[in-house]
Amino acid sequence: MNYPIETDGLRIYLSQIERYPILSREEENKLAIRYRDGQDRQAGQVLITSNLRFVIKVALGYRNYGVKLMDLIQEGNIGLMKAVQRFDPDKGYRLISYAIWWIKAYIQNYIIRSWSLVKLGTTQAQRKLFYRVGDLPDATDVDDHLDNVARLADKIKVTEDEVIDMAARLKAHDLSLDDLIGDRSRDSFADTLRDDSPDQEEILAELE
Repeated sequence: MNYPIETDGLRIYLSQIERYPILSREEENKLAIRYRDGQDRQAGQVLITSNLRFVIKVALGYRNYGVKLMDLIQEGNIGLMKAVQRFDPDKGYRLISYAIWWIKAYIQNYIIRSWSLVKLGTTQAQRKLFYRVGDLPDATDVDDHLDNVARLADKIKVTEDEVIDMAARLKAHDLSLDDLIGDRSRDSFADTLRDDSPDQEEILAELE
């Protein structure tokens, strides 16, 4: 499985989880039974670590929402742990097939919480739109864009105005001035607001 290496932290994390092998169905089933019946913490740990790479794959699908990839991965990992706690090996399906829904739920909830200081996605329509507006292609032509808006609105059963409103809100993503400009940068966005022109004291001293 190939991943884009975006930061040193992600590179280190990937090198760590690649050490954990993917379990066979039989191995996974035995460990899941041990964890369910005896709360074997070691068995639960193996179930989690063997599926960490799948969390990254899911998180990558949400990397265009302006949230740090490592934050999405951490939230997805929490969802994976919750899935392990509730997994029933007697159902006959693989752990990741069950865990994928928990992973997505935790990642999506984190994105909505982080996206804006103003509540976003409070209605069912808004929540559907939040994760589908990204499907709209770039607006190179107004008529094409309106056609795409109409198709998306019809597909998920919302109004065209709701699609346009959500697209505008996503483009107006709130930004904390305390956030770092990049994962490798030590400067925050607030640092870019510095005015390097002489202050009042310097101007007065120069006049004198």
